[in-house]
Amino acid sequence: MIKNANNSEYKILDSGNLQKLEQVGPYILIRPALNAFWPKTLSDTYWKKADALYQRNSSGSGKWTWFNKLPEIWNITYGGINFIAKPTDFGHLGFFPEQKDNWDWLRSTVSNKKNIKALNLFAYSGGSSLAMAEAGANVCHVDAAKGMVDWAKNNLNNNANIKTGIRWIVDDVNKFMLKEIRRKSYYSGIVLDPPSFGRGPRGQLWKIENDLITLLKTCKEVLDRNPLFLLLTMHSHGFSENSLSRILKSVFPKNNAISTGEMTVIEDTGNKITAGLYARLTFR
Repeated sequence: MIKNANNSEYKILDSGNLQKLEQVGPYILIRPALNAFWPKTLSDTYWKKADALYQRNSSGSGKWTWFNKLPEIWNITYGGINFIAKPTDFGHLGFFPEQKDNWDWLRSTVSNKKNIKALNLFAYSGGSSLAMAEAGANVCHVDAAKGMVDWAKNNLNNNANIKTGIRWIVDDVNKFMLKEIRRKSYYSGIVLDPPSFGRGPRGQLWKIENDLITLLKTCKEVLDRNPLFLLLTMHSHGFSENSLSRILKSVFPKNNAISTGEMTVIEDTGNKITAGLYARLTFR
């Protein structure tokens, strides 16, 4: 059931026909869901209540169609975190709802442990950074896009309950990691959500199929002597739970605990929609 306005929640109301119907605070949006091959559960009456629609084109970009006037930004609450929502030209909103269970896992992994230094790579608008900081970790947040780091800073300002400081870094991830190795900076845990393809601020090229294992080996070098965890999440095609597990085992061959799964969101209909994979490595 679609709620009326004056709320700040996020939820997926329905999905199907390669789309998802989302409530983002008081606004209803339709965005692509490229694995939603099934028919819609709710009737068109609900879908026609949307305030905006994002559609991709053949070139890989897309555009918004606005049925009602929306503010440029607004606040929403999801997974215990207050986010600034903003529809972007890429069809994103400024947070990834499928990461909610990972935020909970990070909180439980970090909670009640002292002197935890955590590193969040490709950190976007800071959901994982905020979850770890809330649980008491000292977090280093790294993203090559200054605009996203500024967005994450503003998200922190919206969460007065988070008292632990966050170190903000605008840099290419690979270059930053090499600097940390030279500085002999070590971390108890690492989170990374690498893109399929990207360029750093100075044109550095990233291709996940070529560069992921090299990056994980670099991560291994900056983990401290008694590390806690590594969380790898993936939105790229061509990977599976088995492939993520084997990649981690190839880099971290000791008898560590690895769990894998789909990142899902439970819709209001009770059904699940999948939006990526995770692999959680707990060191023994």
